[in-house]
Amino acid sequence: MSRDLIIIANWKMYKTAREATDFIEHLAPKIEGCKSKVFIAVPFTTIASAAACAKHVGVAIGAQNMNDAREGAFTGEIAALMLKEAGASFVILGHPERRQIFGETDELIHRKLLRAIQDDLQPILCVGETLVEREEGKIHEVLKKQIVSALADVPEKDIDKLIIAYEPIWAVSARQTASFKHVQDAHSFCRKCVEELFGKRKANRVPIIYGGSVNANNVKELVSQKDVDGVLVGGASLDPDTLSTIVQNCEGIR
Repeated sequence: MSRDLIIIANWKMYKTAREATDFIEHLAPKIEGCKSKVFIAVPFTTIASAAACAKHVGVAIGAQNMNDAREGAFTGEIAALMLKEAGASFVILGHPERRQIFGETDELIHRKLLRAIQDDLQPILCVGETLVEREEGKIHEVLKKQIVSALADVPEKDIDKLIIAYEPIWAVSARQTASFKHVQDAHSFCRKCVEELFGKRKANRVPIIYGGSVNANNVKELVSQKDVDGVLVGGASLDPDTLSTIVQNCEGIR
């Protein structure tokens, strides 16, 4: 089954609203006509301006995190409905930095994913192993645990809304990319985990993308792997020329 290529830029804690609109205005003509779907996950304060600017250029704007509650007395937090109102269409959940730095658990990420689906935000579920888990040969064990936990109680009809991002924690923290063989093997295994839960037809429809020190030099080989449906780009997505090159380098792969 043919799946669209997806390029997701994760800006993390960078760029003001003005910087975001300048970026999108610079990026838009450079990716016009490209077939890949382009998403940009921006800071909360930038969503409204970025969404308004990107509305007519075919770029989706989303968030990097959210709370698992619909509303409540949670000082400093933000709800899915607030993100939607601001213009977000998707949200990244379970990013390695959220898991490691902020101690987010599989159970919390599961609740966030259910909330995102319920409030009509497309969830980008990040999964991946630490360096210790990799060295101990626990990659499959970790990935299966994270996927099964996150997707528990998700209605079958909603699984088509999901994007999975395989982002090994060691590749992010060490600023190195996993080997292409490792990436394909991990993506194939993630797809098998989804198949066990929802069947082969559904699993073949779920995009699985790779994150971890993606750049313009390695992206073409990464998305050439059978089960790699795109990339989640961190630092390399902060420059519009670099991001446009990444998008352009994916042209013609599918």
